[in-house]
Amino acid sequence: MLELLLLGGFVGFLSGFFGIGGGTILVPLLLFLGYDIKAAIGISVVQMMFSSIYGSYLNLKKGSLDVKMVSIIGLGGFVGALFSGVIVANVSGFTLQIVFLSFSVFALLRLFFKVKTHGKEKNAHPLILLIMGFIVGILGTSIGVGGSILLVPILVGYFNIKLAKATSASLFFVMYSSISGFISQSLHGIIDYKTGLIIGVASLVGVYFGVIFKHKTSETLQRRSLVLFYVGVVSYLTYKTFFLQG
Repeated sequence: MLELLLLGGFVGFLSGFFGIGGGTILVPLLLFLGYDIKAAIGISVVQMMFSSIYGSYLNLKKGSLDVKMVSIIGLGGFVGALFSGVIVANVSGFTLQIVFLSFSVFALLRLFFKVKTHGKEKNAHPLILLIMGFIVGILGTSIGVGGSILLVPILVGYFNIKLAKATSASLFFVMYSSISGFISQSLHGIIDYKTGLIIGVASLVGVYFGVIFKHKTSETLQRRSLVLFYVGVVSYLTYKTFFLQG
């Protein structure tokens, strides 16, 4: 119980600070603790649901959340995440682990190519936002990361949205995709409700401090912290996937 509470608090802090939904760190940690990848994904979805709802509320109070734009993307994500239960239930654990590792490598590599905003924020057609949300939702929720790994660089690089605002939007998107993913994966018997609930509730405390710390931290420090974070995740998952199988 204590281990899960501490784990939830730590993951919640990272979720609020980085706007990554928590799954990117929670899934590898659960694998390290001996959980199966599918069980880890289900638990992650529950945690993301708690942290994203609370974190988005805090971001809204601080005025860093564009609800209108992200709601359209979020709707697409909600629909896409409805397919996550079918995917997790029918795809092998090894394949899911490979996909998760690929997402983590992508997230790490894109941090070495600093994306800067140029001029004013761009507006996109609602249909484009909807389709984008659908794709990010189905991919991200199926491996328990919510989709923020893909969404943040898209918002910063193509829509000229500042990083702090993009991470807030990403966390709000995760709220949609995680609720939908919870419904879908529950119907397929993937969710470990007890463990997910403990970690999810504990993560709320972490999210509170993570969001506060994010607004007091420079983007440079956030980026450097993310690099170190993903290096650790990629290193462990590479070892876990290719050297501990069988």
